[in-house]
Amino acid sequence: MFRRTRRLALISALAATAVVLSACSGTPEQTPSTAPGKPDPDATLQVGLVLEPTNLDIRHTSGAAIEQVLIDNIYEGLVTRSQDNEIEGRIASDYEVSEDGLTYTFTLNDGVLFHDGTPLTSADVVASYESVRTDTTVQGNAEFASVASITAPDPATVQIVLTAPDQNFLFSLTGPAGLVFKTGDTTDLKTAENGTGPFTLTRWNKGSSITFARSDEYWGEKAGVAEVEFQYIPDFTAGVNAALAGDVDVLTAVDPNLAPQLEESGDFTLTKGRTTDKATLAFNNKKAPLDDVRVREALRLAIDHESLIEAVGAGTPLYGPIPELDPGYEDLSDVVSYDPEKAKELLAEAGQEDLDLTLTIPSFYGTTVPKVLISDFNEVGVTLEVNSVEFPTWLEDVYTNKDYDLSFVLHVEPRDFGNFADPEYYFGYDNAEVQDLYAQAQAEVDPDKSAELLAEAARIVSEDHAADWLYNGETLTAVSPIVAGFPEDSINSRINLAGVTVSAEK
Repeated sequence: MFRRTRRLALISALAATAVVLSACSGTPEQTPSTAPGKPDPDATLQVGLVLEPTNLDIRHTSGAAIEQVLIDNIYEGLVTRSQDNEIEGRIASDYEVSEDGLTYTFTLNDGVLFHDGTPLTSADVVASYESVRTDTTVQGNAEFASVASITAPDPATVQIVLTAPDQNFLFSLTGPAGLVFKTGDTTDLKTAENGTGPFTLTRWNKGSSITFARSDEYWGEKAGVAEVEFQYIPDFTAGVNAALAGDVDVLTAVDPNLAPQLEESGDFTLTKGRTTDKATLAFNNKKAPLDDVRVREALRLAIDHESLIEAVGAGTPLYGPIPELDPGYEDLSDVVSYDPEKAKELLAEAGQEDLDLTLTIPSFYGTTVPKVLISDFNEVGVTLEVNSVEFPTWLEDVYTNKDYDLSFVLHVEPRDFGNFADPEYYFGYDNAEVQDLYAQAQAEVDPDKSAELLAEAARIVSEDHAADWLYNGETLTAVSPIVAGFPEDSINSRINLAGVTVSAEK
């Protein structure tokens, strides 16, 4: 069996040190404190965010806004993931995967309580996961398609049996599908909660803020602050003004163009965080002339990616469909480079020297990327018209009806390479070899071998120029010197605040 055991060395949060973890831990990883002052256990952490959830029912509502604040802070699953996208234990202190990849056995940590004081047992896990498996309205239902049975051999053990190996199954348990809820709970999850995490929900001022309080009954290491207030500030300039006024201690999703104001103030440190965001220029592979690989390659060669990233203000080059934080990543910069002259030659060879194309883009992405593409494509004789639409229109025209030439979307989901193995996805990319390699990768029990198969498939996708990946997104976060341990990577999808501390003074 593959066995992973997590041990926890508990060290006082008030001493502003880290929780030391080995390969498997039952409580969240915490970053060592770097704040100069002594952490104040009674402090309130003020965090500025952009997107507010529409409701708090994470079982039935999708989206990064709800996962960002609720996962790990309010709700927990058997496993979670680190900032590096590595799987680690949470409610489960230990787990085993059988050699055939079909049976997962989890051992629960002792003393886990729901916020209403009810002890969590394996029966709650079984009930929660059976809902995911059988109810199509529950988030993660599709990810449980290969689950044959979920049982509780005893109050501290959960066993899940699959019908076929699924390399992504354990990772799916780190998301909404893997969260554990109290059996038979009548809590209205749209406005209230009854999780097991280090914080409880105290109030939600819709359109303004959400406030969490430290759970002193938490089963693991207690949170380092007494309270967290998330302030929702959708306007980037207003967010910077709030930070400069001292209204927030941390401002996430800082606009790169406004970042110098925060740096020059001397009141904040700016951190750049890695993400799985793939700024994807989609090609309609089934529509002429984009069904010609020469045209697709020419468009990629025409784009000055370095200049585009500079214009955007944050990001790193990405030449394939798998970002650095996901299994199967490989530097594919050898596949394509900035070469306008070669682009012209390929377009001439394809009989497309005077090509007119339309870029359909959701309006909230702004104009920076379209302006760069218009300029770059113009240099090789391609005229680009931009069709900026509301997101529901994009969903209808591009995603559903596949009525487009080019499109731009920031694909934020981790481990979503499967989109290129699905010929019905809006990319319209259909390659039997890629589909076979992806199926093999999913069925491969050894994660290293699975990653090798994904890398092989990703190289084919890039060499087919199935799309262009303009950049791998980065997050800019402004952090006050009184704050220590605030996560840097992957915070657009979740912000684990258990290890954050706030000092009484700078």
